[in-house]
Amino acid sequence: MSERVLVVYRESSDVQPYARAIESVGAEPVLEEVRTGLRIGPCCGLLLTGGGDVDPALYGEIASPETDPPDPERDAVEAALIDEALARDLPLLGICRGMQLLNVHFGGSLVQHLPTVGRHVRRTSDRGLPAHRVVIEPGSMLASIAHRQMWEVNSRHHQAVARLAGGFKVCASDPEDGTVEAIELPARRYVLAVQWHPENQVSNDPEQRTLFQTFAAAL
Repeated sequence: MSERVLVVYRESSDVQPYARAIESVGAEPVLEEVRTGLRIGPCCGLLLTGGGDVDPALYGEIASPETDPPDPERDAVEAALIDEALARDLPLLGICRGMQLLNVHFGGSLVQHLPTVGRHVRRTSDRGLPAHRVVIEPGSMLASIAHRQMWEVNSRHHQAVARLAGGFKVCASDPEDGTVEAIELPARRYVLAVQWHPENQVSNDPEQRTLFQTFAAAL
């Protein structure tokens, strides 16, 4: 039987690429819409998906005009799932919003609207098309996955990590504007989060597929 991964979502129309990516590496996605009381239960890993902005009140700021209306239920449910995953030392992969919430949950903050937003919001009919490069930090877990210093990634986010949460390490960044593109938690065996959307790249980019392969191997 395949190892099961909890995949949390708010919009059902957006979750299938994540499910297909998990299936492509031999794991079983368990798709659960955000609801109060949701737990990881018998699943062996947690995937935090993209979506709306994290409530700025959680990092002590007033929402800027560009920030999405808050979703307190989703923020709280996913924060509880993060705590459960870390308490059980389960593999955790965060994508886009998932990375931002992970950072905020452990005391970090966000840039609410990037001054270089045009570089990071690339809306095309093919969501897998690369938008820019990221530089991967030598010696990081991500470097051991990528086996190279640069990756070509897609992009559709207007927020990013500002103050990094304690215990976390920046493992990739945009070489042009310095935007944090990936973080990891070295104290855990597999806690990795990326700002781009590798679920849209796995079908045509073997390098991005390695993210899901290593995640599945850690289950």
